[in-house]
Amino acid sequence: MANGEMLEKRTQGTAEEETVSAHYALLLGIKAPWRVQSARLDLLASKVEIAVEWDETAQVCCPECALECPRHDRAPERTWRHLDVMQFQTIIRARVPRSRCAEHGVLTVRAPWAEPHSRFTLLFEAFAVQVIEACRSLTQAAELLKLDWDSVMLIMARAVKRGLERRSTEAVTHIGLDEKSFGRGQDYVSLMTDLKNRRVLEVVPGRSTTDAIALLETLPADQRQAVVAAAMDMGANFAAATKKACPQAAIVHDRFHVSMHLNEAVDKVRRQEHRRLLEEGDTSLTGTKFLWLQGAAPEGERALTFDELCERNLKTARAWTHKETFIEFWSQESAERGQRFFTQWYNAAARSKLEPLKKVARMLKAHLLGLLNYFAHPVTNAITEGFNSRIQAIKADARGFRSFANYRIRILFHCGKLDLRPVLTPQS
Repeated sequence: MANGEMLEKRTQGTAEEETVSAHYALLLGIKAPWRVQSARLDLLASKVEIAVEWDETAQVCCPECALECPRHDRAPERTWRHLDVMQFQTIIRARVPRSRCAEHGVLTVRAPWAEPHSRFTLLFEAFAVQVIEACRSLTQAAELLKLDWDSVMLIMARAVKRGLERRSTEAVTHIGLDEKSFGRGQDYVSLMTDLKNRRVLEVVPGRSTTDAIALLETLPADQRQAVVAAAMDMGANFAAATKKACPQAAIVHDRFHVSMHLNEAVDKVRRQEHRRLLEEGDTSLTGTKFLWLQGAAPEGERALTFDELCERNLKTARAWTHKETFIEFWSQESAERGQRFFTQWYNAAARSKLEPLKKVARMLKAHLLGLLNYFAHPVTNAITEGFNSRIQAIKADARGFRSFANYRIRILFHCGKLDLRPVLTPQS
């Protein structure tokens, strides 16, 4: 009787184990020739470890050519992090078989629940990508996912690599080129954006002509030939690189960079005049910096109204008038009218006796073709500047970057509009 009871209990235990294994097999989507061998619960560690094994009698397929071939052996046991079961961290353990292909040699068969060389299941990586996208910093994502910082960075790197492999650049016809500070001092990166589809295409270290050429050459050769126009500032590096890598593309100097240069000229005139007036005891220009640049100043920071300042015939007011007049250049009906307008404006600026303004006028004249190209290709780097703000926020959240590779991954992850999630197979 005792032996019968022991046999019955052993039979019940085996049945329960089979039920648990079948339960986890359904949850994980494990199908033949794979099967769940066992599931072990560790209450102290809040962990569930699921052992998965391959049917030794089943044939294997070469992961390269997908042809059936003999099984060579089994690789050493590996583990994969899976989605948590309730509050318990779930780990899959398995020894994956290796195939012996006549053409490709000995290779490890792909586990259906994970991508090659990954320590995470497909479902976990897909979930982790969503968490990282929603979090402001990598530290927050790491805490929610219960991973270390390096593991989260690895998931991001794999997601970006996956996204770049899937990305199509066939529709890229108008690009933006700009530089962005990376570290301290004169440490910069070069940024290329797709102006039509509003996405960052690539980032490379440095801002020299060579660096800019390398940036453009990240596009396939046939795609570079399809680029119609490139928006950029008036620096020589991006223009020279575009002529080298995309000679057919029209160089369009960004109107917002032009506005920036004119604003800087007005501010230089204001500072010079302000110092001179202060020596005479005149504080008229005190607190008026943003009034000339943005048309408004904080209340209580200036004594005179804008109209009153203009009535005094200040040099700053004259410089501001030239700056405001140039805005009409962009609304001309054609390049011919634009050129006539520019000639009139340039002559007036050259006679202004305002050296900061004259310097900018000479610079604009030297880049007149790039300005006139705007009428055929009315693109600006506003999209790129918008990404610069987003990138600055990424830098601030990360408290800066020491590695360019990590900086690039973060930019492409958040600004590249990439398809980042892994493809979930029926087994996953």
